[in-house]
Amino acid sequence: MLRIGEKQELTIIKKVDFGVYLAEKMGEEDKVLLPKKQVPEGAEIGDNLEVFLYKDSDDRLIATTRLPKITLGEVGFLKVSDVGKIGAFMDWGLEKDVLLPFREQTRKVKKGEEVLCALYVDKSGRLAVTMNVYEFLRTDSPYHKEDRVKGTVYETSKNFGVFVAVDNIFSGLIPKKELYGDIQIGDEVTARITDVREDGKLTLSVREKAYLQINTDADKILEEMDKNDGILPFTDKADPELIRNKMNMSKNEFKRAVGHLLKEGKIAIEESRIVRK
Repeated sequence: MLRIGEKQELTIIKKVDFGVYLAEKMGEEDKVLLPKKQVPEGAEIGDNLEVFLYKDSDDRLIATTRLPKITLGEVGFLKVSDVGKIGAFMDWGLEKDVLLPFREQTRKVKKGEEVLCALYVDKSGRLAVTMNVYEFLRTDSPYHKEDRVKGTVYETSKNFGVFVAVDNIFSGLIPKKELYGDIQIGDEVTARITDVREDGKLTLSVREKAYLQINTDADKILEEMDKNDGILPFTDKADPELIRNKMNMSKNEFKRAVGHLLKEGKIAIEESRIVRK
């Protein structure tokens, strides 16, 4: 069976002026053309060739000995060659660029940038790519709890958090409660694995364990105070959302850091503010 979007080893069954026809084996009626410019020198009937199958500009199934940067179901970075009326055209290593439809974009892309995407077959039977890579990511990572990993943000959700492709191939999530700072689609993040779920998906945090993070948080509070003449215009009793927005910390993390600074005698807590000593 000829499989679009995949690498296959096929046999030369017929030679013509404009190339050779390939099939799974001699005598098969299901065949595909490998254009003459792609045929290796000296290739003869009966030889096996590794090829990739896709559709050409006339929507005909065609073979190539050039292998694309990603194959069917794989995830990887592709460069935007151009942006047109129906989507972006991505350089995947073949003569004809592959389409990233607008409906498959999780954000607007621009010419020249590299985008994480996956290759799939659309409803018309053509190959295309999508930035919605969730279903294409693997869940068999070699990582364990507390390992440090890197990945690319491919989706954000107000309900769940930030979805990360760890090593650009494994499924990971930074839960909403662990979100700090302005993390956007396309950003590379370094994170700590807090859990490896039963289904193999990774739960991540961009922060260290509490006892390690406390000094970093304390320093951040002091830096913020120094910007404001040694004053922080709220205390650890402030609204959690205010603390998160101003300090990129949860209320508990903020209270731990404030307590640490208080114990060291670096700050004093007044009724509605914190001042530096």
